[in-house]
Amino acid sequence: MFIATLIAAERLDAGDISAASDRLAAAGCRPGEVRWLEADRVADLAFAHAPELARAALEGAYPKTDIVVQPAAGRAKRLLIADMDSTMITVECIDELADYAGIKPQIAEVTERAMRGELDFAAALDARVALLKGLGEDAIDRCLAERVRITPGAEALVKTMRANGAETILISGGFTRFAEPVARQIGFARAIANRLMIEGGMLDGTVAKPIVDSATKEATLAEATAALGLDPEATLAVGDGANDLAMIRRAGLGVAYHAKPIVAAAAAARIDHNDLSALLYAQGYARDRWVVA
Repeated sequence: MFIATLIAAERLDAGDISAASDRLAAAGCRPGEVRWLEADRVADLAFAHAPELARAALEGAYPKTDIVVQPAAGRAKRLLIADMDSTMITVECIDELADYAGIKPQIAEVTERAMRGELDFAAALDARVALLKGLGEDAIDRCLAERVRITPGAEALVKTMRANGAETILISGGFTRFAEPVARQIGFARAIANRLMIEGGMLDGTVAKPIVDSATKEATLAEATAALGLDPEATLAVGDGANDLAMIRRAGLGVAYHAKPIVAAAAAARIDHNDLSALLYAQGYARDRWVVA
């Protein structure tokens, strides 16, 4: 059996669910039971066949509604690998840090192209960091305090998964000075990121090697899956940029979160309208099971 989860940013009614069941029937998916995870907003529709056809039948059919289609068995994942910038937090840290150096537009343009997959990630990171040479180290702490904001739903997602026995890893092509405190605040078990090199209280324009990149993210997912003795289907990866694509493709449930087009087009699921709590609904967690403290 399979589940299609409809997650509305605004409202779903019984008529919408009936119409969704009709769409599944017309696609040959043999729809079955309906279960509301949140009244008038989130519903599970069980069906028997053809998940690809089900996704095609439902995606885009309802305004401001995300659709996640997956096998019913094992939908509550045991491993979460998550990107940080523009996923678990609302900003790109390197762009905000560049603002303190007065060069945000120049840096942000390169970041956007790298996240769309138009540039080599490692080379683009080296080039951007080189432009920050001479920026005072104190700008990192100021940026963290003044600019970095946790994405709504992030803490509930991570803390609920951990409370239910999942391993959680934050992995970022950004920097440890941001990733480590962000991971602590959200509740991740650990964080992996690049290390900015500091000399004399100022950024020296380099990052430690090897760079945490797409291959690192994919390898971290594979290594953690093996270390925990999990089937790949028990894993969840979420991100927004091209450097997240390899881990998203490899995960049991790979999710593009408000993502660049190259990522959204390739992911098995996409969240375009809701916050990160949508990934709890996708795993079958009704709101009364969330850990929010």
